[in-house]
Amino acid sequence: MENRQNNNLDIRTENAVAYPRENITYGMASSFTITRTIAEPAQSLTLANQFNYFFSEYFKGLLFVALSSVFIFAMPRVLTRPGSVRGILTDVVKRLMDIMGAIVGLVLTLPVWLIVPVLIKLDSKGPVFYSQTRVGCERRKRSRRVYQDAEANDRRSRDRRRENYHGKLFDVIKFRTMVNDAERASGPVWATKNDPRITRLGQFLRKTRIDEIPQFINVLKGEMSLVGPRPERPKFVEDLSKQVDGYGGRLAVKPGITGLAQVENGYDDSISSVRRKVAYDLSYIENRSIWLDIKILFKTVKVVFTGKGAH
Repeated sequence: MENRQNNNLDIRTENAVAYPRENITYGMASSFTITRTIAEPAQSLTLANQFNYFFSEYFKGLLFVALSSVFIFAMPRVLTRPGSVRGILTDVVKRLMDIMGAIVGLVLTLPVWLIVPVLIKLDSKGPVFYSQTRVGCERRKRSRRVYQDAEANDRRSRDRRRENYHGKLFDVIKFRTMVNDAERASGPVWATKNDPRITRLGQFLRKTRIDEIPQFINVLKGEMSLVGPRPERPKFVEDLSKQVDGYGGRLAVKPGITGLAQVENGYDDSISSVRRKVAYDLSYIENRSIWLDIKILFKTVKVVFTGKGAH
């Protein structure tokens, strides 16, 4: 009882706990103020604000839809393949190197352009330069679309090319190394070692590859590259494509003034040498890089001074 009468003491039972009484004061808010910000009417927006709104809501949105549609329906298939961007950058750097190399080559060989034409005229009758139709890079692909039905026939009803030359034709320019009209009687045939059609000066020009210096002009025109497979004549391409496995694969890149096959295999004079050349060309295409091109160019300098790989 004493514990219950003492209000300042805790009273504990098994089911309840009592705490000391505390004085509690109640009150009420006398007044309060609500501040509300009312947005300015749309008419008061500045011209810059309206332009930013239009640009963000309409122009960017429409641009995104347009670019997405282009990527889905019109993007070239090659850009969607793994490593394709790297390949495109390599091609751009290679083209820049071709242009700079051709310009430097023309400047450094200026004495050759002055001396060799005179020697050719003194050595044999005929023109100084020799132009011949060659087969360049094959740029046609089976499909250029991102989306392609696997069962669809990709062949057109009529091929736009009247004749299939396996690549784009162009005229290669060289210093003349054979007698004038050398193939008038025989038609297109390979040059052989100690070929009687080759002039005395021509033997030296072919051995040192000086006869190919005018091809720097073909490089500047974009028809050739400094490094690549050797360009061949349409008749030979047509015949060799049927006789040598993988021959058409060497037309996947631009032909070059020099190349892995040129410095390692020399000129063609038989089917067996062509097979070796194709093996070198396919190896170059599979492993091509700017660094490989540089190494081949240095090997070419060695060939010019030693005559290795040429006849």
